[in-house]
Amino acid sequence: MAHSLRLVEDRLAPGGRLEPAARARAAVLYLVSGSAAPLERDRAWLQGGVVAAGPAGARILRWELVRQPPSPAGGRVLCEHPLALDPRAAWLIRCDRVDFEPGAVAPPHGHKGGGIRCLLAGRLDVTVGGGAPRVMRPGDAWFESGREPVLAAAFRDEPASFIRCAVLPAELRGLSSIVYADPAAAARAAPRRYTVFVDEPIRI
Repeated sequence: MAHSLRLVEDRLAPGGRLEPAARARAAVLYLVSGSAAPLERDRAWLQGGVVAAGPAGARILRWELVRQPPSPAGGRVLCEHPLALDPRAAWLIRCDRVDFEPGAVAPPHGHKGGGIRCLLAGRLDVTVGGGAPRVMRPGDAWFESGREPVLAAAFRDEPASFIRCAVLPAELRGLSSIVYADPAAAARAAPRRYTVFVDEPIRI
């Protein structure tokens, strides 16, 4: 059965509630600003219950893995893309943040699964496959299938950070999913920092 991964921005009013989506196979939430129990700022959570906004409200990024045709998302859909997932295979959902130093470059690479990224800070020049380069700014979201080579470079005058959520083979739990086109070039590149928030098996 076909699935879609989508990223939704939810802006909750003070005291507002975010209920789990009934048809979502998995949902990951990231609190960008404000407060919302049981979330913490700059942390992601595999949703298992109701989220309640605090007195200042909350801005939340929500990734959902849903069957096609997807149910209504609520909030504002920033990006959505179909995923072909073998129901006989074992899968996990991973959410992590990647931090680039000024001028840092991620050489052409792929991943062992598809996912959606959203820029949190700075600017990032992103080229996916044979497409034209795009300058990503905070709030911009994009999909990477993992199959096309991707080149990403932070601008030299400021650091950059993005958060991503991907669906990966379950045997990658605790392991990197990245595959470089040229491992030697990757070894010479400026390092990026990875902070993993969610890395959990899911049932599809």
